Amino acid sequence: GNGYMDGKELQNFIQELQQARKKAGLDLTPEMKAFVGQYGKTTDGKIGIVELAQILPTEENFLLFFRCQQLKSSEDFMQTWRKYDSDHSGFIDSEELKSFLKDLLQKANKQIEDSKLTEYTEIMLRMFDANNDGKLELTELARLLPVQENFLIKFQGVKMCAKEFNKAFEMYDQDGNGYIDENELDALLKDLCEKNKKELDINNLATYKKSIMALSDGGKLYRAELALILCAEEN
Repeated sequence: GNGYMDGKELQNFIQELQQARKKAGLDLTPEMKAFVGQYGKTTDGKIGIVELAQILPTEENFLLFFRCQQLKSSEDFMQTWRKYDSDHSGFIDSEELKSFLKDLLQKANKQIEDSKLTEYTEIMLRMFDANNDGKLELTELARLLPVQENFLIKFQGVKMCAKEFNKAFEMYDQDGNGYIDENELDALLKDLCEKNKKELDINNLATYKKSIMALSDGGKLYRAELALILCAEEN
């Protein structure tokens, strides 16, 4: 939000850029190679957003554009997700995606014309819909968040298998009413932070809790919602 990227944020962006291009089977353009050469090795680099936008192709520009809209928090993002994943499937389809992006931009006080929005929706699917089923999942969409806001990245490392997750859910759903409330989630997260000090920081507990509770239904966090964060997909 300060008009430039620097230090670790810039390095993370470069790493992500290289991975995304590789995944899409694309080489870096000469401009991008020069940019990576100049900024990729050092943490004291700094580049203006406008300057960076001139180097990047449309897809990466789009990610950059979203990162700079200063979504106030991952909580905003999760609330918007909750609204569109109305059937709790863990996915939103291409039709919902357009409205999702529009909502997200409005939260950042950014008005955008419809044709641009359609273009961005298509870009999103092109970038993230790996199996071409016209749907995106929460962790894929979360790449729109700035790295420091993206608590979902942190939780990638602590996901459990379905059996383990169900056991944990039942253990922390102390009154057995089929959902977890804020206090029960607090206990679960404290234990997770204790067990996974490398990935999770107990000082961020309140932020994790607020973001996860944004998925709840009036303070009731059901199994399917919590599974989005803590349950690893089993193929």
